[in-house]
Amino acid sequence: MLEKFKKKYIGDKAFYKRYIFLATPMIIQNAITNFVSFLDNIMVGQLREEAISAVATVNQLNFVFLLAVFGAASAGSIYGAQYFGKGDHKGHMYTFRFKLYATLIATLIGTLIFLFWGSDLISLFLTESEGTSKEVALSYGMKYLKIILIGLVPFAVNQAYATTIKETGQTVVPMVAGMVAVATNAILDYCLIFGFGPFPELGVEGAAIATVIARYIEAIIVIAWAHTHKKVNQYLEGAYIGLGIPADLLKQIMIKGAPLMFNEMLWAAGVSAVTQSYSVRGMNVLTALSISNTVSNLFNIVFIQLGACISIIVGQHLGAGELEEAKDADNKMIFFSVACCTVMAIIMFLCGGLFPQIYNVNQSVRELASRFIAVSAIWMPFCSFSHCAYFTLRSGGKTLVTFLWDSVFQWVIIAPFAFVLAHYSPLGIVAIFFIVSGTELIKNITGYFMVKSDVWLQQIV
Repeated sequence: MLEKFKKKYIGDKAFYKRYIFLATPMIIQNAITNFVSFLDNIMVGQLREEAISAVATVNQLNFVFLLAVFGAASAGSIYGAQYFGKGDHKGHMYTFRFKLYATLIATLIGTLIFLFWGSDLISLFLTESEGTSKEVALSYGMKYLKIILIGLVPFAVNQAYATTIKETGQTVVPMVAGMVAVATNAILDYCLIFGFGPFPELGVEGAAIATVIARYIEAIIVIAWAHTHKKVNQYLEGAYIGLGIPADLLKQIMIKGAPLMFNEMLWAAGVSAVTQSYSVRGMNVLTALSISNTVSNLFNIVFIQLGACISIIVGQHLGAGELEEAKDADNKMIFFSVACCTVMAIIMFLCGGLFPQIYNVNQSVRELASRFIAVSAIWMPFCSFSHCAYFTLRSGGKTLVTFLWDSVFQWVIIAPFAFVLAHYSPLGIVAIFFIVSGTELIKNITGYFMVKSDVWLQQIV
């Protein structure tokens, strides 16, 4: 029994060497990014509670846009990873071209929405609490949003390039670009928020300017490297000679990719809807959630990036027609990801409560944030399995299934459940947060049976 278990779920040294080699740069990049977000959150938090709530609200709305752009790029990645595994560089080039178009269209739509309805959207999340002002928070939020919009285009273009580079197994360059960008962000955050040396004291606006500059730097590094190393980025051959995409391939990507694009956007919007429901319990809840989410993201990086690697490795196996190898690798990667996540969850549960003490907020917010962190730690391993199942199904082109399983579930089950409990239940917000987070169990059960059914095990190119 033990030998059978080891054969199915435990890989050899060569397997882990390849998996960890691919994942480590992505984990490092994400770790640095989230750590800087954590520092950014702390620095903004030195201003006042309204500033944390305002920036958190804008970032929550921006999160929907970022996921929409990521979904647009991921729609092409389904085919990109398989084309690369097959050795079809021209097909890979067309998927890259599709990503450029899709991410820029998503950016245009997102920019227009923020310009015309930004104030209304921010107001949805702001509720008066003792010692806080909704008007002040809205003012902070609008100042932050107007500057953040300037950084949307470089983020979109960078996603088109970086996701394609990662499909070829080159994860170091996006990592280095991300490290440079976040270091720049961290330094400029301090200088522009508090006015260090010759820099003006700009507060919330300074945080936004630092983020925008960092995004431009990251995009420039990735794009410049890609175009000066065309031998390892063969998808760039002819990428800007002509504008077209073969009609049959475009049709295939849209059929497979449209559910994925909408899924990312609708899922993120669903997460925002849940947060909005929690926010009716007071602005202090929104502030505590912002702290909790920032801390949770520091610990989530391992399972998020290990899960993302599944779509690359499994996608390459599927593209090469190696179906049994794809299934074997998937089993081992899922087990490894959940095991690593469990360790991180234990550490987060034991130590997570220390982080809110750093913030310049009242003690009740710190205590509330600590409880949210503990709840997130309890459910983290379950989130890890769902994440792995999602990328497994996506690697085989089962995007309609992932759409139903992910965003439809978010809107039909989780969002209404959170709304009813937050508005009409006598339960405290921590109990509501625990129960709503526990709906992950349903996704675990359905995800297990879908992965086990091998419905995703197919070559689509």
